[in-house]
Amino acid sequence: MFEVKDISVSDNKRDFYASLAQQLTGLLEGERDMIANAANMSALIYQFLPDLNWAGFYFMRGPELVLGPFQGKTACVRIAVGRGVCGTAVERQESIVVADVHAFPGHIACDSASRSELVVPLIKNGQVLGVLDLDSPHPDRFDETDREGCEALVQIYLAASEIAL
Repeated sequence: MFEVKDISVSDNKRDFYASLAQQLTGLLEGERDMIANAANMSALIYQFLPDLNWAGFYFMRGPELVLGPFQGKTACVRIAVGRGVCGTAVERQESIVVADVHAFPGHIACDSASRSELVVPLIKNGQVLGVLDLDSPHPDRFDETDREGCEALVQIYLAASEIAL
């Protein structure tokens, strides 16, 4: 059985993300189910990344994103491609860091307490399968190191999971 080790954000965020990646690799080892892995990854991120009020997944179902496993308050269930930060990340096929969600055109306010957001698309073999979505009640919570760290976590998730959409 995997045991989560207590890690904390040190002065060096890159070291923190390297530790988090190591934890995620161990957590997902031997499990191929994409939903189970998304649930555990959401929980791990929510447990260790400070200042989050939501961490979770949306998966592509036909022409829209549909809510997957998450940690936090209840969430919007369906998001059209091109709408909000999640839908825009799918449309652009790239990660998006938003310092102030109120300034993002078309932002979808699932939780009015959210102030900043980081969305990383799940891309495998050139196809967008969904997104990892992180929200914070603090403006400007996420930076490029967070983006790079979460992109690395998504790659671990994609490699560990058998994707069946």
